[in-house]
Amino acid sequence: MSTRRRPEPRSAYAHFRVLSTQWRDNDVYGHINNAVHYAWFDTLVNAWLLERGLLRLDGGEVVGLVAATHCQYFAEAAFPDLIHGGLRVERIGSASVTYGLGLFRNDDAMAFAGGEFVHVYVDRASRRPVPLPAGHVDALRGLQAG
Repeated sequence: MSTRRRPEPRSAYAHFRVLSTQWRDNDVYGHINNAVHYAWFDTLVNAWLLERGLLRLDGGEVVGLVAATHCQYFAEAAFPDLIHGGLRVERIGSASVTYGLGLFRNDDAMAFAGGEFVHVYVDRASRRPVPLPAGHVDALRGLQAG
């Protein structure tokens, strides 16, 4: 059983990306549907990797597969809120990395949702775990908050 997280401030994250909401993100309850939060997590992590040349859409021998993801909700957001996604690295393993993520509504100081996202790096062909490439480790260390 996991411990319930608490909302964290923006200062708990090393990198931010602005994420826009869309009309279709709202569900019948008048707030962003929970599935959208996971899409934002995926976008935060993979956009960061792409911008640093650590994710190659055209191939590459090593790929990061999602092994686990988790989200806790503290407050609601809805269209037309502007979302600021916070990203940090919580743990670097030999073949995996655990990201911490926070979602912030507009100019709010505290996250309305927080989560984790675990990538396990594998050989593209065999799908067996492989050590994190050295370039990845160096870049990921730059995302460790605090």
